[in-house]
Amino acid sequence: MNWKDEGKKLFWIVTAFLAMFFLPVGMKRFDNAILEAFHLAKWYAQEHVLLCLVPAFFIAGAIAVFISSNSVMKYLGAQAKKVVAYGVASVSGTILAVCSCTVLPLFAGIYRMGAGLGPATAFLYSGPAINVMAIVLTARILGIKLGLARAIGAILFSIIIGLLMQFIFRREEEVKIKAQMAMPVEEPGRKLWQTLIYFFSLVGILIFATWGKPEHAEGAWGAIFNIKWLITSLFAIVLSISLVAWFNVKWWKLFFSGVIIAIVGYFTNHLLAFSTGIILISIITSTENDETQEWFSETWGFAKQILPLLFAGVLVAGAFLGRVGHEGIIPSQWVAGAVGGNSFLANFFASFAGAFMYFATLTEVPILQGLIDNGMGQGPALALLLAGPALSLPNMLVIRNVMGTKKTIVFSSLVIVMATISGMIFGSLF
Repeated sequence: MNWKDEGKKLFWIVTAFLAMFFLPVGMKRFDNAILEAFHLAKWYAQEHVLLCLVPAFFIAGAIAVFISSNSVMKYLGAQAKKVVAYGVASVSGTILAVCSCTVLPLFAGIYRMGAGLGPATAFLYSGPAINVMAIVLTARILGIKLGLARAIGAILFSIIIGLLMQFIFRREEEVKIKAQMAMPVEEPGRKLWQTLIYFFSLVGILIFATWGKPEHAEGAWGAIFNIKWLITSLFAIVLSISLVAWFNVKWWKLFFSGVIIAIVGYFTNHLLAFSTGIILISIITSTENDETQEWFSETWGFAKQILPLLFAGVLVAGAFLGRVGHEGIIPSQWVAGAVGGNSFLANFFASFAGAFMYFATLTEVPILQGLIDNGMGQGPALALLLAGPALSLPNMLVIRNVMGTKKTIVFSSLVIVMATISGMIFGSLF
């Protein structure tokens, strides 16, 4: 008998037994936390998986199949000019304006295709953090100073964090450069403008399908929200045309799919029609030519890699922190009490807590408004704004799976430390 192996088994059996024996079932806060975990998971599935993550998976799969590694390395590779690489990474994030989980498939796609660690992590941060609408909303509701500080901080963070990641792991990046130099030059399968139109339609679907409802119907944001599904449909038509014209997909499959989607949308609702479209495009791409089959295969690969970790992370985050306006295991009074003033601990706690919380796009603003009304300092508010939207527990679980434990710890630590320092500086000035 191997006592070492048997001892490990005994340890885990005893641990599981004690966990079940002392399980605090019946305590109101614990029972409520379990419900909150499932409430958050249900909300996440309804609001983010179909509209945000699935289009992002298709874009990531398309990056892996239809964009040559040479193109990625030219603009985002370890050898690329820093001005170009970090400029492209930050601008791409600004355009997409996604949450910390939706950016993950896109990050995994460009990182796998040869993007340097610095530009890839700059993109990973900038996607959720440099959100133009969120920055405008912050300035409107929380004040122009906080909005401006968030904008400047987010842009600088994406570049500084990327440069620091590149420097810290420079030896690994040197190995990557040597490997990339030995790679043969790939010939593009189609013209650049054709590929750009194809990706433009995919990104358009992602942006407008997730276009959030504003608090007030007036203004451009509200006007676009009222016709978001019409705009999404137009991008879907452009995508269909590009698939027929340049990817050899049979036109009649897409035509009849469009008819089915229109019928479903007319008799039910837009979300069900969008879900029908996802199912149909999955069937078409998985049964068409080798190129589109590879697209679907890569898309499915990203989904298998990322979704289980995201769902697990959302459940844990919901149990500990609850939803907006609802409590998990950790009382909201503790959070509000810990972020008052402008001490190091207050800023660090705001950064640390924000890094593990899950913020859907724009939800951080009303959460902060409530915390500020309960005594949160201006410094910790900025710290949470700079750390929260860019990181979350589900996000960390996935990026660990993509680039490893060490890089994930360093990336998360850089975000938390820089957010803490920025909060302290801002709090001392204002």
